[in-house]
Amino acid sequence: MNPYAKLITSTSLILGTTITASSNHWAMAWTGLEINTLAIIPMISKSHHPRAIEAAIKYFLIQAAASATMLFSSMINAWQTGQWDITQLTYSTSCLLLTTAIAMKLGLVPFHFWFPEVLQGSSLITALLLSTAMKFPPIIILLLTSNSLNPTLLTLMAIFSAALGGWMGLNQTQIRKILAFSSISHLGWMTIIIIYNPKLTVLTFLLYTLMTSSIFLSLNTTNTTKLSTLMMSWTKTPLLNTTLMLTLLSLAGLPPFIGFLPKWLIIQELTKQEMTPAALTIALLSLLSLFFYLRLTYFTSITLPPNPTNHTKHWYHNKSTNALIATLTSLSILLLPLSPLILTTI
Repeated sequence: MNPYAKLITSTSLILGTTITASSNHWAMAWTGLEINTLAIIPMISKSHHPRAIEAAIKYFLIQAAASATMLFSSMINAWQTGQWDITQLTYSTSCLLLTTAIAMKLGLVPFHFWFPEVLQGSSLITALLLSTAMKFPPIIILLLTSNSLNPTLLTLMAIFSAALGGWMGLNQTQIRKILAFSSISHLGWMTIIIIYNPKLTVLTFLLYTLMTSSIFLSLNTTNTTKLSTLMMSWTKTPLLNTTLMLTLLSLAGLPPFIGFLPKWLIIQELTKQEMTPAALTIALLSLLSLFFYLRLTYFTSITLPPNPTNHTKHWYHNKSTNALIATLTSLSILLLPLSPLILTTI
Protein backbone atom coordinates (compact mmCIF):
# COMPACT_ATOMS: atom_id res chain seq x y z
CA MET A 1 0.00 0.00 0.00
CA ASN A 2 1.15 3.52 -0.78
CA PRO A 3 2.65 5.18 2.34
CA TYR A 4 0.34 8.18 1.98
CA ALA A 5 -2.71 5.92 1.68
CA LYS A 6 -1.53 3.97 4.72
CA LEU A 7 -1.14 7.22 6.67
CA ILE A 8 -4.64 8.38 5.70
CA THR A 9 -6.29 5.07 6.62
CA SER A 10 -4.41 4.81 9.94
CA THR A 11 -5.28 8.41 10.85
CA SER A 12 -8.92 7.80 9.90
CA LEU A 13 -9.07 4.72 12.11
CA ILE A 14 -7.75 6.67 15.09
CA LEU A 15 -10.06 9.61 14.32
CA GLY A 16 -13.18 7.45 13.95
CA THR A 17 -12.48 5.58 17.18
CA THR A 18 -11.84 8.83 19.07
CA ILE A 19 -15.04 10.45 17.76
CA THR A 20 -17.18 7.46 18.75
CA ALA A 21 -15.55 7.02 22.16
CA SER A 22 -15.89 10.70 23.10
CA SER A 23 -19.36 11.46 21.71
CA ASN A 24 -22.61 11.87 23.59
CA HIS A 25 -24.80 12.43 20.53
CA TRP A 26 -26.01 9.54 18.37
CA ALA A 27 -25.12 11.33 15.11
CA MET A 28 -21.48 11.81 16.17
CA ALA A 29 -21.19 8.18 17.29
CA TRP A 30 -22.61 7.06 13.94
CA THR A 31 -20.16 9.34 12.10
CA GLY A 32 -17.20 7.83 13.94
CA LEU A 33 -18.34 4.30 13.10
CA GLU A 34 -18.71 5.20 9.42
CA ILE A 35 -15.23 6.74 9.30
CA ASN A 36 -13.85 3.52 10.81
CA THR A 37 -15.67 1.38 8.25
CA LEU A 38 -14.50 3.43 5.26
CA ALA A 39 -10.92 3.46 6.58
CA ILE A 40 -10.58 -0.32 7.04
CA ILE A 41 -12.05 -1.34 3.65
CA PRO A 42 -8.92 -0.36 1.61
CA MET A 43 -6.79 -2.31 4.08
CA ILE A 44 -8.93 -5.43 3.59
CA SER A 45 -8.89 -5.24 -0.21
CA LYS A 46 -5.29 -4.06 -0.72
CA SER A 47 -4.04 -7.46 -1.96
CA HIS A 48 -6.49 -7.35 -4.94
CA HIS A 49 -7.10 -11.08 -4.49
CA PRO A 50 -10.69 -12.20 -5.25
CA ARG A 51 -11.05 -13.49 -1.68
CA ALA A 52 -9.92 -10.10 -0.32
CA ILE A 53 -12.38 -8.23 -2.57
CA GLU A 54 -15.16 -10.58 -1.44
CA ALA A 55 -14.22 -9.99 2.21
CA ALA A 56 -14.25 -6.20 1.71
CA ILE A 57 -17.72 -6.32 0.08
CA LYS A 58 -19.11 -8.55 2.85
CA TYR A 59 -17.66 -6.29 5.51
CA PHE A 60 -19.06 -3.15 3.87
CA LEU A 61 -22.57 -4.58 3.49
CA ILE A 62 -22.77 -5.87 7.07
CA GLN A 63 -21.34 -2.69 8.61
CA ALA A 64 -23.58 -0.47 6.48
CA ALA A 65 -26.66 -2.46 7.55
CA ALA A 66 -25.59 -2.30 11.21
CA SER A 67 -24.94 1.46 11.05
CA ALA A 68 -28.31 2.07 9.39
CA THR A 69 -30.04 -0.03 12.07
CA MET A 70 -28.26 1.90 14.82
CA LEU A 71 -29.24 5.25 13.28
CA PHE A 72 -32.82 4.05 12.88
CA SER A 73 -32.86 3.00 16.54
CA SER A 74 -31.64 6.42 17.67
CA MET A 75 -34.20 8.20 15.47
CA ILE A 76 -37.07 6.15 16.91
CA ASN A 77 -35.85 6.91 20.44
CA ALA A 78 -35.58 10.63 19.62
CA TRP A 79 -39.08 10.57 18.10
CA GLN A 80 -40.54 9.00 21.25
CA THR A 81 -38.52 10.76 23.97
CA GLY A 82 -37.01 13.85 22.33
CA GLN A 83 -33.51 12.76 23.43
CA TRP A 84 -30.44 12.32 21.19
CA ASP A 85 -28.16 11.55 24.14
CA ILE A 86 -26.62 8.06 23.95
CA THR A 87 -27.18 7.41 27.64
CA GLN A 88 -30.91 8.32 27.40
CA LEU A 89 -31.98 5.26 25.40
CA THR A 90 -35.27 4.33 27.08
CA TYR A 91 -37.71 3.24 24.35
CA SER A 92 -37.94 -0.58 24.26
CA THR A 93 -38.02 -0.93 20.45
CA SER A 94 -34.93 1.27 20.16
CA CYS A 95 -33.12 -0.88 22.72
CA LEU A 96 -33.90 -4.03 20.76
CA LEU A 97 -32.77 -2.48 17.46
CA LEU A 98 -29.56 -1.17 19.04
CA THR A 99 -28.75 -4.61 20.47
CA THR A 100 -29.19 -6.05 16.96
CA ALA A 101 -26.98 -3.37 15.40
CA ILE A 102 -24.14 -3.76 17.92
CA ALA A 103 -24.33 -7.56 17.64
CA MET A 104 -23.93 -7.21 13.86
CA LYS A 105 -20.94 -4.90 14.25
CA LEU A 106 -19.23 -7.12 16.82
CA GLY A 107 -20.06 -10.47 15.25
CA LEU A 108 -22.13 -11.85 18.12
CA VAL A 109 -24.40 -14.84 17.54
CA PRO A 110 -26.70 -14.92 15.55
CA PHE A 111 -24.99 -12.22 13.42
CA HIS A 112 -21.57 -13.86 13.36
CA PHE A 113 -21.49 -15.40 9.85
CA TRP A 114 -19.52 -12.60 8.21
CA PHE A 115 -16.63 -12.41 10.68
CA PRO A 116 -14.68 -15.65 9.96
CA GLU A 117 -15.01 -15.14 6.19
CA VAL A 118 -13.79 -11.55 6.35
CA LEU A 119 -10.82 -12.51 8.54
CA GLN A 120 -9.93 -15.36 6.18
CA GLY A 121 -9.83 -12.94 3.23
CA SER A 122 -7.65 -10.38 5.02
CA SER A 123 -3.94 -10.24 5.77
CA LEU A 124 -2.77 -11.07 9.29
CA ILE A 125 -2.24 -7.42 10.27
CA THR A 126 -5.66 -6.40 8.91
CA ALA A 127 -7.21 -9.38 10.71
CA LEU A 128 -5.57 -8.12 13.90
CA LEU A 129 -7.19 -4.71 13.42
CA LEU A 130 -10.59 -6.30 12.71
CA SER A 131 -10.34 -8.45 15.85
CA THR A 132 -9.23 -5.67 18.21
CA ALA A 133 -9.35 -2.01 17.15
CA MET A 134 -12.57 -2.30 15.12
CA LYS A 135 -14.36 -3.89 18.10
CA PHE A 136 -13.55 -1.01 20.45
CA PRO A 137 -16.11 1.64 19.24
CA PRO A 138 -19.13 -0.75 19.30
CA ILE A 139 -18.12 -1.95 22.78
CA ILE A 140 -17.97 1.68 23.95
CA ILE A 141 -21.55 2.24 22.68
CA LEU A 142 -22.62 -1.00 24.36
CA LEU A 143 -21.05 0.21 27.62
CA LEU A 144 -22.82 3.58 27.44
CA THR A 145 -26.23 1.98 26.81
CA SER A 146 -25.83 -1.16 28.94
CA ASN A 147 -28.26 0.05 31.63
CA SER A 148 -31.06 0.27 29.05
CA LEU A 149 -30.58 -3.10 27.36
CA ASN A 150 -32.37 -6.37 28.06
CA PRO A 151 -30.17 -8.50 30.39
CA THR A 152 -31.87 -11.78 29.42
CA LEU A 153 -31.29 -11.17 25.71
CA LEU A 154 -27.63 -10.23 26.26
CA THR A 155 -27.06 -13.29 28.45
CA LEU A 156 -28.56 -15.61 25.83
CA MET A 157 -26.49 -14.04 23.04
CA ALA A 158 -23.36 -14.30 25.17
CA ILE A 159 -23.88 -17.99 26.00
CA PHE A 160 -24.66 -18.88 22.38
CA SER A 161 -21.59 -16.92 21.24
CA ALA A 162 -19.36 -18.82 23.67
CA ALA A 163 -20.91 -22.11 22.52
CA LEU A 164 -20.65 -21.45 18.79
CA GLY A 165 -17.19 -19.91 19.04
CA GLY A 166 -15.90 -23.06 20.71
CA TRP A 167 -17.88 -25.53 18.62
CA MET A 168 -17.11 -24.08 15.17
CA GLY A 169 -13.41 -23.70 15.91
CA LEU A 170 -12.92 -27.43 16.50
CA ASN A 171 -12.56 -28.61 12.89
CA GLN A 172 -10.83 -25.57 11.34
CA THR A 173 -7.43 -25.78 9.65
CA GLN A 174 -7.05 -22.07 8.81
CA ILE A 175 -5.53 -20.16 11.72
CA ARG A 176 -7.34 -16.91 10.92
CA LYS A 177 -10.71 -18.68 11.11
CA ILE A 178 -9.71 -20.33 14.40
CA LEU A 179 -8.83 -16.91 15.84
CA ALA A 180 -12.11 -15.50 14.46
CA PHE A 181 -14.14 -18.08 16.37
CA SER A 182 -11.91 -17.40 19.37
CA SER A 183 -12.91 -13.74 19.12
CA ILE A 184 -16.61 -14.67 18.98
CA SER A 185 -16.18 -16.81 22.08
CA HIS A 186 -14.39 -14.03 24.00
CA LEU A 187 -17.09 -11.54 22.97
CA GLY A 188 -19.57 -13.81 24.72
CA TRP A 189 -17.58 -13.45 27.96
CA MET A 190 -17.49 -9.65 27.57
CA THR A 191 -21.21 -9.39 26.80
CA ILE A 192 -22.51 -11.54 29.66
CA ILE A 193 -20.98 -9.27 32.32
CA ILE A 194 -21.43 -5.85 30.70
CA ILE A 195 -24.65 -4.95 32.53
CA TYR A 196 -23.43 -6.02 35.97
CA ASN A 197 -19.81 -4.82 35.87
CA PRO A 198 -18.86 -2.70 32.81
CA LYS A 199 -15.30 -2.16 34.06
CA LEU A 200 -14.75 -5.90 33.95
CA THR A 201 -15.80 -5.90 30.29
CA VAL A 202 -13.19 -3.22 29.55
CA LEU A 203 -10.52 -5.22 31.42
CA THR A 204 -11.44 -8.38 29.49
CA PHE A 205 -11.27 -6.53 26.16
CA LEU A 206 -7.89 -4.97 26.95
CA LEU A 207 -6.34 -8.28 28.00
CA TYR A 208 -7.86 -10.01 24.97
CA THR A 209 -6.37 -7.30 22.74
CA LEU A 210 -2.97 -7.78 24.38
CA MET A 211 -2.91 -11.55 23.87
CA THR A 212 -4.42 -11.51 20.36
CA SER A 213 -1.97 -8.84 19.20
CA SER A 214 1.01 -10.90 20.30
CA ILE A 215 -0.39 -14.00 18.55
CA PHE A 216 -1.12 -12.24 15.24
CA LEU A 217 2.25 -10.47 15.21
CA SER A 218 4.06 -13.73 15.94
CA LEU A 219 2.21 -15.48 13.12
CA ASN A 220 2.96 -12.58 10.80
CA THR A 221 6.67 -12.86 11.59
CA THR A 222 6.77 -16.51 10.49
CA ASN A 223 4.19 -15.95 7.70
CA THR A 224 1.98 -18.71 9.08
CA THR A 225 -1.71 -18.94 8.11
CA LYS A 226 -2.46 -22.70 8.20
CA LEU A 227 -1.92 -25.52 10.67
CA SER A 228 0.21 -27.35 8.13
CA THR A 229 2.67 -24.45 7.91
CA LEU A 230 2.52 -23.96 11.67
CA MET A 231 4.04 -27.41 12.08
CA MET A 232 7.08 -26.34 10.05
CA SER A 233 7.76 -23.09 11.89
CA TRP A 234 9.50 -24.58 14.95
CA THR A 235 12.78 -25.09 13.12
CA LYS A 236 12.69 -21.50 11.84
CA THR A 237 12.08 -19.61 15.09
CA PRO A 238 12.04 -21.97 18.10
CA LEU A 239 12.07 -19.22 20.72
CA LEU A 240 9.21 -17.33 19.06
CA ASN A 241 7.20 -20.55 18.79
CA THR A 242 7.75 -21.25 22.48
CA THR A 243 6.34 -17.85 23.45
CA LEU A 244 3.51 -18.32 20.93
CA MET A 245 2.62 -21.61 22.63
CA LEU A 246 2.50 -19.94 26.06
CA THR A 247 0.45 -17.02 24.71
CA LEU A 248 -2.09 -19.45 23.22
CA LEU A 249 -2.40 -21.13 26.62
CA SER A 250 -2.90 -17.69 28.16
CA LEU A 251 -5.65 -16.91 25.63
CA ALA A 252 -7.26 -20.23 26.56
CA GLY A 253 -7.49 -18.99 30.16
CA LEU A 254 -5.24 -21.47 31.93
CA PRO A 255 -4.39 -20.41 35.51
CA PRO A 256 -0.67 -19.55 35.45
CA PHE A 257 -1.23 -16.86 32.80
CA ILE A 258 -3.04 -13.51 32.65
CA GLY A 259 -5.85 -14.91 30.47
CA PHE A 260 -7.16 -16.70 33.55
CA LEU A 261 -7.83 -13.42 35.39
CA PRO A 262 -10.86 -12.06 33.44
CA LYS A 263 -12.62 -15.44 33.29
CA TRP A 264 -12.13 -15.96 37.00
CA LEU A 265 -13.47 -12.48 37.80
CA ILE A 266 -16.44 -12.86 35.44
CA ILE A 267 -17.46 -16.20 36.99
CA GLN A 268 -17.08 -14.66 40.46
CA GLU A 269 -19.23 -11.63 39.53
CA LEU A 270 -21.93 -13.80 37.93
CA THR A 271 -22.07 -15.89 41.09
CA LYS A 272 -22.49 -12.71 43.17
CA GLN A 273 -25.40 -11.70 40.92
CA GLU A 274 -27.08 -15.07 41.61
CA MET A 275 -26.48 -16.21 38.02
CA THR A 276 -24.76 -19.47 38.94
CA PRO A 277 -26.36 -21.48 36.07
CA ALA A 278 -25.10 -18.94 33.52
CA ALA A 279 -21.64 -18.95 35.11
CA LEU A 280 -21.51 -22.75 35.09
CA THR A 281 -22.71 -22.92 31.48
CA ILE A 282 -20.21 -20.43 30.08
CA ALA A 283 -17.39 -22.02 32.11
CA LEU A 284 -18.17 -25.44 30.65
CA LEU A 285 -18.44 -23.99 27.14
CA SER A 286 -14.95 -22.56 27.48
CA LEU A 287 -13.68 -26.16 27.46
CA LEU A 288 -14.60 -26.31 23.76
CA SER A 289 -12.33 -23.35 23.08
CA LEU A 290 -9.63 -24.89 25.25
CA PHE A 291 -9.55 -27.92 22.94
CA PHE A 292 -8.63 -25.98 19.81
CA TYR A 293 -6.17 -23.80 21.72
CA LEU A 294 -4.44 -26.99 22.87
CA ARG A 295 -4.59 -28.22 19.28
CA LEU A 296 -2.82 -25.06 18.13
CA THR A 297 -0.29 -25.50 20.92
CA TYR A 298 0.33 -29.08 19.82
CA PHE A 299 0.98 -28.02 16.23
CA THR A 300 3.15 -25.12 17.38
CA SER A 301 5.69 -26.91 19.51
CA ILE A 302 5.07 -30.63 19.87
CA THR A 303 4.82 -31.72 16.21
CA LEU A 304 8.45 -31.59 15.17
CA PRO A 305 10.30 -32.73 12.03
CA PRO A 306 10.98 -35.34 10.68
CA ASN A 307 7.29 -36.11 11.21
CA PRO A 308 5.48 -36.21 7.83
CA THR A 309 3.35 -33.13 7.15
CA ASN A 310 2.30 -33.64 3.50
CA HIS A 311 3.05 -29.99 2.95
CA THR A 312 5.41 -28.29 0.52
CA LYS A 313 8.09 -26.29 2.26
CA HIS A 314 8.05 -22.55 1.55
CA TRP A 315 11.02 -20.26 1.22
CA TYR A 316 11.50 -18.48 4.52
CA HIS A 317 12.65 -14.89 4.79
CA ASN A 318 14.30 -14.30 8.13
CA LYS A 319 12.48 -11.53 9.96
CA SER A 320 14.01 -10.33 13.19
CA THR A 321 11.62 -10.47 16.13
CA ASN A 322 11.13 -6.89 17.16
CA ALA A 323 10.78 -5.42 20.62
CA LEU A 324 6.99 -5.00 20.27
CA ILE A 325 6.38 -8.76 19.98
CA ALA A 326 8.76 -9.44 22.86
CA THR A 327 6.94 -6.91 25.07
CA LEU A 328 3.44 -8.13 24.18
CA THR A 329 4.25 -11.80 24.67
CA SER A 330 5.99 -11.11 27.97
CA LEU A 331 2.94 -9.21 29.23
CA SER A 332 0.57 -11.92 27.95
CA ILE A 333 2.46 -14.60 29.85
CA LEU A 334 3.82 -12.92 32.99
CA LEU A 335 1.21 -10.29 33.94
CA LEU A 336 -0.82 -12.42 36.36
CA PRO A 337 1.32 -11.61 39.47
CA LEU A 338 0.40 -7.94 38.91
CA SER A 339 -3.34 -8.71 38.99
CA PRO A 340 -3.88 -7.10 42.46
CA LEU A 341 -2.49 -3.85 41.04
CA ILE A 342 -4.73 -4.20 37.96
CA LEU A 343 -7.81 -4.79 40.13
CA THR A 344 -7.13 -1.71 42.27
CA THR A 345 -7.00 0.46 39.14
CA ILE A 346 -10.45 -0.64 38.00
